[in-house]
Amino acid sequence: MTELSPPHQTLHDGEVAGLSTELVKAILATAGVSAGIELYPWARSFRIASSQANVLIYNIARTPEREAQFHWIGTVAAYQLGFVALTHRSEITINQLTDASRFSIAVQRDDLAAHYLMKNGFKVGEQLVLAADITESWQLLLNGKVDLVVDDPVALSGMTAELGVAETDVRFVYAITELAQQTWLAASMQTSVELVERLKQAHQQVATSERYHQVMASEYR
Repeated sequence: MTELSPPHQTLHDGEVAGLSTELVKAILATAGVSAGIELYPWARSFRIASSQANVLIYNIARTPEREAQFHWIGTVAAYQLGFVALTHRSEITINQLTDASRFSIAVQRDDLAAHYLMKNGFKVGEQLVLAADITESWQLLLNGKVDLVVDDPVALSGMTAELGVAETDVRFVYAITELAQQTWLAASMQTSVELVERLKQAHQQVATSERYHQVMASEYR
């Protein structure tokens, strides 16, 4: 399970692709596991992976609240999340997190950025607008319904191409230091211990590859 989120999770000719998807597929192949990858809104992917056996989910942040909810296989992506605005909105300047409280922000329901902003005083219905997935968040931005979205600067080219707008129409405004992170491939708690161990061993093998280090070191940035 995963969500659409270029450049790590993309959809190409009906097949899930992308940088971290490439690593996940390599892990599955190394472990000898045959599995399809399905794209859903993040909240639905999280709900399924939290409740069903033999389900994998990526890219998921490993937080204290989630620690006991999953078997953690290994890291498959690196992110630096922050605020993105339309380029022509020159009045939007953010020098510290509290500056963003003056603006409306689209975030995905139940994702790490939403939880982080709520913990820091941002409120749904005031600053925050909840979206089903990153595509909906971006559509709200492009349609002028919100002032900001939360994304990685690496995602700008992929998301603008996906939505048919020029990359120069948007700009990365502010990096949220606390949302620099590595994200994980995880398995539902009902997944067999034997399968979890096979996947962990496979991740260790894939993690020695040059491609893995390129993705995790953000050399594609």
